[in-house]
Amino acid sequence: MTKKKLVSIITPVYNEEDNIRDCYNAVKKIFATELTDYDYEHIFADNASTDKSLQVLREIADIDHSVKVIVNSRNFGASRSSFNCLLSAEGDVVVYTIAADLQDPPELIPAFIKKWEEGYQIVYGIRETREERRVLTFLRKRYYRMIRSFSEFEIPNDAGDFQLLDKIVVENLRKFDDYFPYVRGLIAQTGFDSIGIKYNHLKRKKGEAKGNLFALVDLGINGIVSFTNIPLRVAMISGFIISILSILFGFIQLTLWIINTVIYGKEATTPGLATLVLGMFFFFGIILFFIGILGEYVGAIHAQVRKGPIVIVKEKINFE
Repeated sequence: MTKKKLVSIITPVYNEEDNIRDCYNAVKKIFATELTDYDYEHIFADNASTDKSLQVLREIADIDHSVKVIVNSRNFGASRSSFNCLLSAEGDVVVYTIAADLQDPPELIPAFIKKWEEGYQIVYGIRETREERRVLTFLRKRYYRMIRSFSEFEIPNDAGDFQLLDKIVVENLRKFDDYFPYVRGLIAQTGFDSIGIKYNHLKRKKGEAKGNLFALVDLGINGIVSFTNIPLRVAMISGFIISILSILFGFIQLTLWIINTVIYGKEATTPGLATLVLGMFFFFGIILFFIGILGEYVGAIHAQVRKGPIVIVKEKINFE
């Protein structure tokens, strides 16, 4: 009898007690109806939830050993927690990741696997539409396109972490020694054959979103710092241009002084205080901005050099 191929499903969890069972049942139903020729393991990563999420996960894992749970000692963030799960996945193919709130529809998994069977090693979901505020959608789209234009390799537009990865892709991702991995960038960097499938990113039905503006900004900056040095070059070029303009401005002022005092015999006038203060604040602002950019890169280097673990695992359930 031919051994069934194993599909690993990864779901990060933080205070999702209202959604865990729905996510578990949705995935289980797909493999019981549409994907009966495949085995699967559903790996949940509990990021130190403060509600009853871990209790729900224990109850499910007790009755279904295809469900595995990694319990983190504290909240390490969804990105690091999910990547740690990826390192523990044993499947021939990995779905990275299915959100517990089902905003990324599990019903798309059969279409992902079909493309994988056709020979694609990476199948990524393209968020064609998003059920969220238009301003946030606009900012996301602009960010994705900026990252793509800055990167040395092609990162798909509007693609999140909802992706299917062949085992060979996962094996290569394990080689990256990244303390704060920007996973969608790492996946694109591997360069394997890929294809996208469009879908509608749904609105959360239960509970409140756990992400916040700070977390989104932090993830966005990490994506920029991880895969491009363009901001540093912009800072360098801007500093050079401002220096040239300052020299030209000084030369013009000297010329005007010579014309007014030597040729026309006029007394030199004292420059306006408001203009001086405005100029000082403008250039100080530019300097602080570029110091901040440099600080982001130094901070990323500092975190990487210290070589801490991606996450600290407190407990594993249903792992051999």
